[in-house]
Parts: sequence; structure tokens; C-alpha cells
Amino acid sequence: MTNSQSSIQEILAQLGIKSENPAYSTGVEWAKIGNRTQKTIYSPIDDEPIASVELATPQDYEMIIQKAQEAFKIWQKIPAPKRGEIVRQIGDKLRAYKEPLGKLVTYEMGKILQEGLGEVQEMIDICDFAVGLSRQLYGLTMHSERPMHRMYEQWHPLGVVGIISAFNFPVAVWSWNAMIAAVCGDVCVWKPSEKTPLTAIACQNIIADVLRANHLPEGVFSLILGDASIGELMSNDRRVPLVSATGSTRMGKKVGEAVAKRLGKSILELGGNNAIIITENANLEMAIRAVLFGAVGTAGQRCTTTRRLIVHEKVYEEIKNRLVKIYPNLPIGNPLDSKTLVGPLIDKDAVRNFQNALQKVQAEGGKLLVGGEVIEGKGNYVKPAIVEAENHYEMVQEETFAPILYLIKYQGNVENAIAIQNDVKQGLSSAIFTTNLIEAETFLSCAGSDCGIANVNIGTSGAEIGGAFGGEKETGGGRESGSDAWKAYMRRQTNTINYSTELPLAQGIKFDF
Repeated sequence: MTNSQSSIQEILAQLGIKSENPAYSTGVEWAKIGNRTQKTIYSPIDDEPIASVELATPQDYEMIIQKAQEAFKIWQKIPAPKRGEIVRQIGDKLRAYKEPLGKLVTYEMGKILQEGLGEVQEMIDICDFAVGLSRQLYGLTMHSERPMHRMYEQWHPLGVVGIISAFNFPVAVWSWNAMIAAVCGDVCVWKPSEKTPLTAIACQNIIADVLRANHLPEGVFSLILGDASIGELMSNDRRVPLVSATGSTRMGKKVGEAVAKRLGKSILELGGNNAIIITENANLEMAIRAVLFGAVGTAGQRCTTTRRLIVHEKVYEEIKNRLVKIYPNLPIGNPLDSKTLVGPLIDKDAVRNFQNALQKVQAEGGKLLVGGEVIEGKGNYVKPAIVEAENHYEMVQEETFAPILYLIKYQGNVENAIAIQNDVKQGLSSAIFTTNLIEAETFLSCAGSDCGIANVNIGTSGAEIGGAFGGEKETGGGRESGSDAWKAYMRRQTNTINYSTELPLAQGIKFDF
């Protein structure tokens, strides 16, 4: 056994993960190991197996949903501040397990350790946010036109919330949904990515301790491991009034269509094709630093990764030359090494997609300036690439989940740069670097960026949990995490109370008999 394998086995033991793991958990109890299909999970760091999991069957899914429905009957009646207390305890447990869980994120997904630990911190932060929110599920009061009548609105939980998460943030995005939904009074059924189920199992073990300590029923937080067929069952299930799905636009369209057909609700967090605009008035030092983290952080596997760099002609050559000089010196390798800035891609398919995208964009006329090689040996490592390109190229219009940065020149005023930025199907994150107030405000105006996130002198990656996260167009239009995103997990009810002995009608209608 290598030192790496020995370390991961210690982490798995700390988090209660075995060499073989069952297909589902109701939050308190795990299924017994049966004869279901087995899937081995390999680390993208070195291609070594970590553990194996069972994949759930339709029968498993049915049992999980029934347990969740029963749990909802109890959970919804617990006062919201008391539900917040449970979430507070979950946050404290996550603090206690931050280091091993963060390391497991790195082992299983491949992001550098600082990002793995940061992802767990994001979970802790959303727990803190949700605890405060549990006392702030505010409605409104309205004045009635009828005498001795009172009108107000209140918010009630929806029921079972289905959460389909992606591999690149294997635990954080789940927590955005689950912790907010929990204080709203919903119960959650989580289907994590098939590529990163072990971190989900670890979270479920951490939560189980809290649920048992508080004598809560099975089904408040449930986990089901499976392939796309489980996601399809969830999307088509009328007993799941809300499905929150994170992933590719292709996947999201399938989920959205299925949920819409049954008039359910969906939160879709899908593809991004994010751009940074660098104007002639930019602080170039700040811009370069933001571009580097945005373009190569998480090996280009964030939905908010910087994929297009739109640079004014006056500073274009300087930006290009500096990036081309920096890229060959980026520390690429084992993400557990504190000096590493670029870890591996998730799997061999991701490496092939990286290679194919570079071949296609060059065939369209793009010029590879630096990088693009696959690093031979164990693991899924590539050298981040920069390509001079035009925004209308087919590959530039698509999202490739890999570290490819398209360098695009613009001329004239900032409106021209904004037009280029907006001329893609996706609309998640965007940024501008400028010290010119007019340029900044134009970018943020209604005629500016059409993305759900628009930043000034900050990159496209690194959203904080206090703001609502999500995008427009083919990004899906959903919102998660902070601000008033909690309303998506509840149903609004308008109430009118007549405390008189008369029955006047609205709009002065007379209906006497």
C-alpha cells in the first residue's frame, strides 16, 4: 500500500466510509449491502481505487421517497427556529470534520487542498446563514379595501426536495440547497454525482449523528446513490414538488422538461461561458491575478470558470504576453501538495474533451499560444491552454469543462466588449476590470452584462453564500444560497381575515339575495 493509499484509508475511517458502501441512507440508517450493481471510485490524482459503492434500484428509490414523505409530516410541524437549531448542530459537526472531509474532496474530485477545505467552509457558512434565516422567513401584511379585514401572506414548506448535484462541488452545492430547505421545513433527497459519491456518504454520516442525538425520524435528510435513471425518476415524480439540479445544460434541459410537464418547480444551475472584460483603464496587476484563478482554479472545472478574456486592443499585447509567460510556470500536480495550483481533471473523458476542444477550435482558426499538452503518467493532468480566438467560433460558444482560456480582442468603447460578452447562450458569471466609473456602471446597468452574476474588479469565480447564486439563459435561471433564494423552497399563501359581522365583497360588488 502506498503512502497515498494509506492516507486515504485513514480519512475514510475517520468519516465512517468502508471499502464497500450501500446504495442509500435515510439519514439515520444505511441500507444493507446487497447484490446491487457495484461501482468503483478512482481518485483522479493517481487513478488508484478508493472504495466502491452500490447503485440504487427503482425499488430503493421508492422506499426512500416514502420515508421522506413520512418524515415531512413531522419535520414541517417543528418550529422554524428549532429546525435552525438542528442545522446549527450540523454546522458544528462540519467544523469538527473539516480537515478530513476537505481532504476527501481533494482525493475524490481532485481540486487542490485549499479549495477542498474551502468547500467545507462554504458548507459551514451556509449552515450559519440558514440558522439566522430560520427566524426570518418573513411574509407581508397588506391593507384591505374592505373594512375590518386583515390581509397578509405567509410561507409554508413544499415537501420533499430532490437535489441532484455535480462532481465539481460535491458537497457545497448540496448544502446550499439542503440547509436552506431544512429550515424552511422541507425534507431532502440527495442524488450526488456518480463520480463523487464518497464525499456525500461522509456528509450523510456526519448528519446522522445529529439526527440520532435529537431523536429525529428517518427521511429528513436522505441520500441515494445511482446513475441518471435515479435522476429521471426524481424529475418525473409528482411527490417531489421541487427538484434542484446542478450540471450541464444538456442534463438540465431534460430535468426542466420533465419537471415542467408535471407542473413542478425546478432550480437549474447549468453551464457557464464566463468572460472577464479588461478595459484600457484596468488595473492590470489585479486583472492578471483574477484571470489566473478564474481560468485555472479547480483545473477549469467550475461553472464560474473564466473561459473568455475580452481585452481592449490598447492593452491586449501586454496581457497576452504576460499570461503566456506565466502559464508554463504554473505548479501542476498532486493537489495535496501545498505548492500545487492546478490539480487533475476528474477523469479520462474530461482529458479527451480537453484535447478535442483544442483540436476543433484550432481547426476553426484559433491559435494555440501556450499549453494544451496531456501530462503522461498516473492521474488526469493537463497543461492549461490559452487560445487566441474569435467569439463566434463554435467551440468558443460552448462550455468545455477544462482549463482552456479564449483570448479575444475588442476595439472601441466598453459597449462593444459587453456585446461580445453577452453573445453566447449561457449567462452565469461575468466581470469587468476598470478604474473608470462610467465603464463600471455601464457594465452593471440594464443594458450591460446579461449574466446572473456581474462583478467589478473581481473575477468570475468565488461567490459568497450571502448573495443569490445563479444565471440566465441556458444557465437555467435558478437561484440558490443567499438573499431571498429561500422562497423557492416554500409555497406562498395569501390570507384574508374578516373580523366583522358583515360580508362585503371586493371591488364594491353587490351580490344580495
